[in-house]
Amino acid sequence: MLPEGYDLICILGPTASGKTRYAVQLARELDGEILSGDSRQVYRGMDIGTGKDLADYGEIPYHLIDIVDAGEKYNIFQYQKDFERAYRDIVERGKTPILCGGSGLYIEAATCGYHLPDVPPDPALRAELEQQPTEELIARYEKLRKPHNTTDYDTRQRLIRALEIAIWEESHPVVRSEFLPKKTKYIGIAVSREERNARIDRRLRARLDEGLINEVRGLLDRGLKPEDLLYYGLEYKYVTLYLTGALPYDEMVIKLQTAIHQFAKRQMTWFRGMERRGIRIEWVEPA
Repeated sequence: MLPEGYDLICILGPTASGKTRYAVQLARELDGEILSGDSRQVYRGMDIGTGKDLADYGEIPYHLIDIVDAGEKYNIFQYQKDFERAYRDIVERGKTPILCGGSGLYIEAATCGYHLPDVPPDPALRAELEQQPTEELIARYEKLRKPHNTTDYDTRQRLIRALEIAIWEESHPVVRSEFLPKKTKYIGIAVSREERNARIDRRLRARLDEGLINEVRGLLDRGLKPEDLLYYGLEYKYVTLYLTGALPYDEMVIKLQTAIHQFAKRQMTWFRGMERRGIRIEWVEPA
C-alpha cells in the first residue's frame, strides 16, 4: 500500500548504490511491483552490462525491462508512454507501483508529467551533426532553444537528439505527450563518493568475470554494428572498442572504470538539480 497522499514511490540513486535490492525489499513489504527507470535495461540481450540483476527480483514482478531489441533506438517519448501503461496496470490491480532507477531524465519524465515531443529519428541529420564539433552543436542548439539545464547536452548523444528535436520543431507541428504528474515519494540511496567508486570497481570486476565481454561479442555476432553498441555508452562502448582492437584490455578496464565514476557523478548532479527544482528526496542508507 502506498503512503497516504502519494501515487507512486520512486527509489533512485547512482549506479552501484543498491537501488534494486532496496526496491525489491520495499516491494515485498508493500505488495508492490517494480517499474524500471533505466534507459538501457529496456533492451533484450543487454543484461550484464546494464546490471539487470533479474535474479534479485525473486517473486517480485517487474516492468519496462527487456521490451525492445538491442540495436533499436528507443527514446524517452516511448518510455513515457510505456511507463504510463504499466503504471496504470499495476494500480488497477491494486498493487503498489515502485519506480526504481538511476536515469534522472527518465525518472522525471515518468513522475513530473513532462510534455515530450514525438519526433522521429532522422539518420541523415544525425550523420551530419556527428561530423560537427561539440562546441558548434551547443551553439546551434542554444540559438534554437533555451536549455532547461546543461544536462540537455551532457553527452554528445543527448545533445544531437536535443538538436534533432529542435530542428524538427522549427518546421513541423509536434504531437506532445499529455500525462499528469504523479504525487511521488522519492527515496534516494545515499553512499559516499569513496564507497560509490569502490562499489563500481568491484561490480565491474564481477561483470567481467560473469561474461560481459562474451555478452558484447554475442551482440556483434548477431549482427549489431559496432557503432550501435558505441551509442549505448559505458560498458558497451568500451568493450566494443576492445573487441574491435581500438583499445588493449588493461586500458579498456581503466577507461571504463573512469567513465562509470564520471557517470555516477553526473547522476548525483542530476538528483541535486531535482532537489533545487523543489523535489524532496529522502536520502537513506543502502539496504
